[in-house]
Amino acid sequence: MIDALDRAVPAAFGDGRFHDRSVIPARGGHLLAMPAASENAVGVKLVGVGPDNPRHGLPRIQALYVVFDARHLSPLAVLDGTSLTTIRTAGQSAAVVRRLAAPDARHLVVFGSGPQARAHVEALCAVRPVETVRIVARRPEPVAALCAELGSDRLDVRPGTPDDVSKADVVVCATTSATPVFDGRDLGERACVVAVGSHTPDARELDHAVFTRASLTLVEHRGTALREAGDIIHAVAAGVLTEDRITDFGDLAERGAPAVEGISVYKSVGMGYQDLAVIEEALRADVAGRR
Repeated sequence: MIDALDRAVPAAFGDGRFHDRSVIPARGGHLLAMPAASENAVGVKLVGVGPDNPRHGLPRIQALYVVFDARHLSPLAVLDGTSLTTIRTAGQSAAVVRRLAAPDARHLVVFGSGPQARAHVEALCAVRPVETVRIVARRPEPVAALCAELGSDRLDVRPGTPDDVSKADVVVCATTSATPVFDGRDLGERACVVAVGSHTPDARELDHAVFTRASLTLVEHRGTALREAGDIIHAVAAGVLTEDRITDFGDLAERGAPAVEGISVYKSVGMGYQDLAVIEEALRADVAGRR
């Protein structure tokens, strides 16, 4: 999946096949519609975001994905969009970490204890020689459960605190917090920071110090980030980040990954072409498995 997401970038940016997500307000939150098209497939992810759902024993995000053949617009499949979002988001983060983080990155700090936190640990361990993981979240019970699930003889997973970012090679923010989750002044000089928890203009997981110190700020698509990513919007509004210092995937496709000296930041809001890239890879694997 990580490789499939990397392969999808040149085509998506070369063809400009970006379709804005639609946001439909609802009683319990909002519904997102995220369409995408490629040479072989057309699809849409329908995402229900219910902020109060966890209080009722339900996932905050629930989704379905419908995919059609691009030539005849014949329906091909209906898939679990919730699992797709988890896989796609963590896979894209891993693709970025593979480009930007130090090759010997061994110490990972993850803010959050939900499905994205779990998926990011698994994905990042696939691209870097991670040895220690510290999980930071508000409630100790989910943290303890996640540590027990992910820990092994080869991976030291324990509860952590925000201060652990000072020793982290990679920091992942996968929370529902609307305010910064750690002090950017505490980051180590070579840290790679990944923020995936929010996709709205009024929420941010990163403070201004992170962007002030970063030598590279990467987003999926510059225009989308300036419209939807609260972390980016707040930093630009405060004057600690300027638009010309924002790199996006299109820049990487055109010029390749720059050499990173110091702190790098990747802020994600998720894009439809990423979902479709993962779906197409899954369908190819399914067909190959049936042969």
